[in-house]
Parts: sequence; structure tokens; C-alpha cells
Amino acid sequence: MTARPQTPPAHVGILQIMNGGHVAGAIACLAQLGIPDLVDGAPKSAKELASQIGADPQALYRLMRATASVGVLAEGPDEKFSQTPMSTVLRSNVTPSLRSFAIMGGREWHGRGWSHLEYCVRTGKQAVDKIYGTHIFDFLKHHPAEGQIFNDAMTELSMIDGPAVAEAYNFEDVHTIVDVAGGHGFLLATILERNPHLRGTLYEVPHVVEGAANGPLKSVMERCTLASGDMFSSVPARADAYIMKHIIHDWPDDLCVQLLKACRKGVNADGRLLVVDSVIQPGNDFSPGKFLDLQMLIFPSGCERTEKQFRDLFVAAGWRLRRIIPTAASDSIVEGVPA
Repeated sequence: MTARPQTPPAHVGILQIMNGGHVAGAIACLAQLGIPDLVDGAPKSAKELASQIGADPQALYRLMRATASVGVLAEGPDEKFSQTPMSTVLRSNVTPSLRSFAIMGGREWHGRGWSHLEYCVRTGKQAVDKIYGTHIFDFLKHHPAEGQIFNDAMTELSMIDGPAVAEAYNFEDVHTIVDVAGGHGFLLATILERNPHLRGTLYEVPHVVEGAANGPLKSVMERCTLASGDMFSSVPARADAYIMKHIIHDWPDDLCVQLLKACRKGVNADGRLLVVDSVIQPGNDFSPGKFLDLQMLIFPSGCERTEKQFRDLFVAAGWRLRRIIPTAASDSIVEGVPA
């Protein structure tokens, strides 16, 4: 007779969960030090690496030993560390890479934001405004180094979910598309590369769009236009489709309605709206979107939404939710048509 596996005591489960913050901090540090790049050629000891990066050998060993215990590096019997599939993803020269995303999680502004979660829950307000006296996007604009890490992290995520979106949606009858707040344009570039008949416009704020021409869009610039402005006031007009990935979730409902109304005003008669975000499902199952929702509460003051919340938002802006299309990534494409 096989014994049933015993559920660990509740305090053990809580300790395991709380240790996640320590793990994330260690991996962020490993990525910032560039260790996964340095061990790619051959296994190396902490002592060898410390001399390369200017670190304390024993402290570096302790860091690498810890991350190796969760599969990020592997320690051999000679105390040399080698690459693993998860540490490979933290290299700077791979696709996909999550190095900047990991580094962002270890930045001071990010940690301070999460330390003010109680304030956000009590007030419904964002933490960065309380801590730094400004909105997160203004903070990143006025701290270019942090803004670069953020932009690089968003591009990295697009390298994962961008191809999933381009694969999941049929763009055959779309001829013009506007990527609203599309960063440096990785998603738009992916869509244009797979659909040679398409022409696209990247619409961003001026300081972001400046870096787009020599970014992911470079190979398709003959079919792409760069434009800048305030998306809450207007968007480039006469497009067959407006797409926005991880944009709606940044903002509260009133601003989202303004943005979606601007798209409704600009869209062609048979056009559509494509919102790429998490769609929160009912029940107690684990979902990364439920914790991303807290990230949105803390920083830009937005939220992840349920199907009903999307439906209501679309109606308020003159759209009708037609369908929700899952992708191979954790996001879905919420498709709207003019009401």
C-alpha cells in the first residue's frame, strides 16, 4: 500500500513562499554582475570570477552557491560553476533573455515600491508617488539609467510574448496597424516581419520613440512610421487595427476609456482593437496575472482585468468585445470591434 504524500505544515509552506523574495534578490544580483555571461565558455570558480568583476571571492561564492540551489548555475565538486538552462536565460546575448528583467527586480525603486504595498492597499494609490513624489513613468524619464533598464526589460518580455501574439492572430485582412505605446517596437517588428502586406506605425512618447529607429524596427522601417504624442488625447488616425500590449493594465479605468475612445475615433470602419494583457480567471488557481495585478497597483496605479471588466471598459469607449484569443504566452488578445 502506497503512503499518501503528506501536506507540509502551514508554517513550512509560508516560509517557502517568503523565501521567494530572497531568491529573486539573489538572481537579480547575479544578473547585474553579469555572471551568466562569464561562465558561458567554461566552468569557473568564484575566485576566478571575482578577480574579473572586482568582487569579494567568498561573498561571490556564497551568492553563486545560493542561486545554484534553485537551478540558476550548477556547482561541481571542484567548486567551479557551470551554465544551466535557467542561467543561460540571464545572459545578455541570447534570445530570449531576461537579464534586464531580473536586474529591474533588484533596483532600489522596485524594492521600495513593494515595501509600501500596505500603503497602496489602504489608499488605492501608487507607491512611487508617495516615495518619490512623481508617477513611475515620469520617474523613469528623469532617471535615464533606470529607464533604460525598464525599456530593455520590456523588450525582453516582448521577445517572449511578441511572437506568441503574432502567431495567435490572423492579420491577413489588416493592412494598417498602430502599435500604441509600443516601446522600441519589438512587437510591431515581429508582426510586420510575419505579414509583408502590412504597414505599421509605432506611437510613443517622444523620449521613447527616439530610440526606436535603430532598434527592433530597423529591418522593416520601409513599412513603418514613427510618431509621438499623448495617447490619451489622440492616436494616429485611419488605421485598420490598434494594438497595445501591456498598456491598458498600466492605467485606471477613466484613463483607459480616454485612450480607447481615441482609438475608436481613429479606426477605419471595419477596423478592430487588439488589447494584449492578462485576463484574470475566477477561482483560487495560481496565476502570474494575479501578482502582476499587485505590481500594477504599486507602480502605475493600473490593474489586470477579468473578461467582464474588459467588456465594460470596451462598452464605455464605444467598442464591443468580440472574442478573447489565448496565446502560447500567459497573455490573451482581447479583440474589440466598433459598437
